[in-house]
Amino acid sequence: MSFKGLEPINYGGREVWPLIEGGKGVSATNHASSGAWAAAGGVGTVSAVNADSYDAEGKIVPQLYEQMTRKERHEQLIRYAIDGAVEQVKRAHDIAGGNGAININVLWEMGGAQQVLEGTLEQTRGLVTGVTCGAGMPYKLAEIAQRFGVHYLPIVSSARAFRALWKRSYSKVPELMAAVVYEDPWLAGGHNGLSNAEDPLKPEDPYPRVKALRETMRKEGMSEDTAIVMAGGVWFLREWNDWIDNPELGKIAFQFGTRPLLTQESPIPQGWKDMLRTLEPGDVLLHKFSPTGFYSSAVRNPFLRNLEQRSERQIPYSRIEAGDHTVQLDVGVKGKNFWVTPHDRERARTWAAAGETTALKTPDDTVVFVTPEEHETIRKDQADCMGCLSHCAFSSWKDHDDYTTGRLADPRSFCIQKTLQDIAHGGDTDDNLAFAGHAAYRFKQDPFYSNGYTPTVKELVDRILTGD
Repeated sequence: MSFKGLEPINYGGREVWPLIEGGKGVSATNHASSGAWAAAGGVGTVSAVNADSYDAEGKIVPQLYEQMTRKERHEQLIRYAIDGAVEQVKRAHDIAGGNGAININVLWEMGGAQQVLEGTLEQTRGLVTGVTCGAGMPYKLAEIAQRFGVHYLPIVSSARAFRALWKRSYSKVPELMAAVVYEDPWLAGGHNGLSNAEDPLKPEDPYPRVKALRETMRKEGMSEDTAIVMAGGVWFLREWNDWIDNPELGKIAFQFGTRPLLTQESPIPQGWKDMLRTLEPGDVLLHKFSPTGFYSSAVRNPFLRNLEQRSERQIPYSRIEAGDHTVQLDVGVKGKNFWVTPHDRERARTWAAAGETTALKTPDDTVVFVTPEEHETIRKDQADCMGCLSHCAFSSWKDHDDYTTGRLADPRSFCIQKTLQDIAHGGDTDDNLAFAGHAAYRFKQDPFYSNGYTPTVKELVDRILTGD
């Protein structure tokens, strides 16, 4: 018996619960979790973002990049990505045993996104029901879905973004759009679609935003069968009581990204699972350090705090004496053409005295102060870039044309590939980026998880269906 009015929906020719597992980047959702979610009757989502592949003995193949150039490393990254995603889809499909459905999730902003998506779908025909895709404006998503005969589910965070995608592309292939995922940019984990018009510090209620999305969909003549998937901040279905069977909103499904992290099948390491149980409200930070340029949400651990502090040790400079910039910076830099305010020079001297002795230029005519060790790590990570994004602020890589963004590499950011691979494969949760939704503090409060209890995916889905 499911929670009030929650009915199975027809998706890809089969009945499934309108419960979707959110696809979580580099190896945080894989075949084990998504296959189990589908087996429980929902829609499991394999992440096709640098997924793991396996050797003949079933061990994870370490993703090593020994090529000399970034472009060659980028080509290797695409090979790893396709091999891994194909392997994950096949395994998930086996675990699902004909139940539920398997989607794959890609970030349009990942390097070689189109090649990875096409390469994966080419080798998994008949196994994938749909593709969810966000992070950027994936105009080509519809035509790729059409070529491979799969559904597509664009991820948007406003009616405006959806309308732009619909007008330019999706209106040509409406029959394959299975749903539109509304991802709450203030509450969802990972990369978020906050626009410049929205204030990161002023969360907006999702109801009017989703209502506006449905109104836009109706205005464009879309079928009422096209569900809106509410993603971000979803924990108990009973808290969404007035969304279910609501004629204003139309057909609604729900996506769970954070809750499936703490299950027996979840592939994330035990240390990460243990950390999730300790979080308090406010421990997840919406920040702008990602090299994608998007806002994103992650646990405010020492790794993230260090990035916050690094940006605070930042001062603007001019190349010539101008305005308030009347003194020359005499710590952290070589050469004399760094003119700053007297107050900023004092701050810089204080940082240098505390061990932050190296100043690194940013693309915004500022310098940030770091320790010599940090400087070495930043430069090494920038040099080792394997082109995991279409545009990377941290390394100035771009995945097409001349392979550079033309901007100075930004030391206020970080190598996202390195840290996500590390945390997913057992690295220290203090020293790496740990994505999580803003409701993650509820693990500590929800009696379901008390006494260290970790449910199976099936137990979690059954629990969600009761309204809890």
